[in-house]
Amino acid sequence: MKLYFSPLACSMATRIALYEAGIPADYQHVDHTTRRAPDGTDLRDIHPLGYVPVLYTDDGTILTENAAILQYVTSLAPPGTLAPADRRASLQQWLSFVGTELHKAVFIPLLDRTSPEGAKDYALANAERSLTALAKHLERRSFVLDTFSVADAYLVTVLNWTQATSLRLSRRQSGRETPADVPGAPPTARVARRRCRDLSRTRACPAAAATTRPGRRRPRRRIRARR
Repeated sequence: MKLYFSPLACSMATRIALYEAGIPADYQHVDHTTRRAPDGTDLRDIHPLGYVPVLYTDDGTILTENAAILQYVTSLAPPGTLAPADRRASLQQWLSFVGTELHKAVFIPLLDRTSPEGAKDYALANAERSLTALAKHLERRSFVLDTFSVADAYLVTVLNWTQATSLRLSRRQSGRETPADVPGAPPTARVARRRCRDLSRTRACPAAAATTRPGRRRPRRRIRARR
């Protein structure tokens, strides 16, 4: 199995899932500018939009889109590892929520340098509604479902993007979804650290600092929202 990914992109959710389940994969780091991977693949040849993640399965099937890939990885994992066995419809519900209400409706406009005038204000208004709903759901629970699932992996990936926007989350709004808080923190933190290391020369990565041992605080740099 081969996963095409880019640092800090939404493909981080699939890496978290694969690590949590202990599923081996060939990780191909796609250059954000050229859209090429170390194996010589031009991502646009296998995905017309040139987006990550793209997953080559062992039988040669090519999968795209987070929700599809995360559910496929769940099907390969031991039962209960990446989703409660009896909550598949609820899993689809929360994958859809993260993908549409947060990923597309909030963070794409905030992170896109070419967003038209007013788009970022509209996205921030969407964020207020969606994050309030999320916080209410997580008031008395640690995960979006009964136990850890790929929906949590997707959620922590998306909320991590606040570091590069003007959006600031309260502890309550974030639902405590940080890399160190997700179950199986060592593999999850390993993904976060690897992602941050890839970008360490050009930007700060508080997510990595959150996974270091107590007593070893790293200085934090402010990341300004791009206009």
